[in-house]
Amino acid sequence: MNLRKAIFKETICLNLKSDSKEALIEELIDILMASGKITDRKAALKAVMEREKKMSTGMAHGIAIPHGKTKSVDSIVAAIGLKPSGLNFQSLDGEDSKLFILTLSPAARTGPHIQFLAEVSRLLNDEDVREKVLNAETADEVYGLICSSS
Repeated sequence: MNLRKAIFKETICLNLKSDSKEALIEELIDILMASGKITDRKAALKAVMEREKKMSTGMAHGIAIPHGKTKSVDSIVAAIGLKPSGLNFQSLDGEDSKLFILTLSPAARTGPHIQFLAEVSRLLNDEDVREKVLNAETADEVYGLICSSS
């Protein structure tokens, strides 16, 4: 999957402010809303929070990929956020998460959603890429690292 179809420079935040899992998800949803990528904030937030209740999307290596399916998007969209100080996201390895990729997919389509999650997971499983993203100083740099590697 070409990540450029879902990730945009204006949906990348290098310094998330939130201090709780729920607030961080809201902050990322607000980034998507402000950029015009979603049409219904409430529905998008509900989709991600319901998915999160089933099982935490905190992975390992400081990565969390909160996601959901909603009618508030026509195609897959993502917001990327960094929180250098870390946040407890109930990750599989028990470590705080520092890199967050929130994605929303159309409710009626499964394929692109699974492809996106697989591609992002594959990409960020590479320690070198992960470290470069975490140390990026601009949204352009994050965009280039993630989108040129896919």
